[in-house]
Amino acid sequence: MSSSPSLSVSSPDSNGFSDEAPSRSRLLDVSVIILRQAVELLEDSLTTDEQLTTHSNYIPGSTIGKHLRHARDHFVLLLDAISSPPPHVLSYDKRLRNTPMETSRKAAVDALNEAISRLQEIVPSARMQESITLHAVTPYPQVLETTFGRELWFAGLHAIHHWSMIRVIAGELGIKMDESFGFAPSTLVHMESKASLGKPKM
Repeated sequence: MSSSPSLSVSSPDSNGFSDEAPSRSRLLDVSVIILRQAVELLEDSLTTDEQLTTHSNYIPGSTIGKHLRHARDHFVLLLDAISSPPPHVLSYDKRLRNTPMETSRKAAVDALNEAISRLQEIVPSARMQESITLHAVTPYPQVLETTFGRELWFAGLHAIHHWSMIRVIAGELGIKMDESFGFAPSTLVHMESKASLGKPKM
């Protein structure tokens, strides 16, 4: 009697999920790329600190500095939450405003690079399926259950949303920037862009 053919089953990693490691690595890569886009904007495109604080004529109350700070805050608040002892609690509404990175290119570069370093330190050992309780004001108070992986994905797309508004303000100021800045990865893939986020990875 012949033996049954063996089935190839992917082995779960140390966290118990067979696709945990690649998922974590990909989300980390995307997050770092997105934040480095902002660093490159500050280092290669902006020429004065005043450009950070110039108010948009099209987006009331908006400045490049405010959008950079707001988007970075989401990553930092998420990292703070996952680094704390469980149960992990997250609120994106607890943000510091009028920080130095809103008015200084150097402070902004330093703050963004610090966030990148924290991502590279924390994400590799974090579980994508780690539970997080999200508190939000919509304006009604909401309490939602989510995961670290889902929120890391959200933080990246949320940043791109704000990069697109930065692109509008930069256009008002006549600032030239990378053609992929402010475009969602799905849009860049559709456009067959050669940008880092524009190459489909299966």
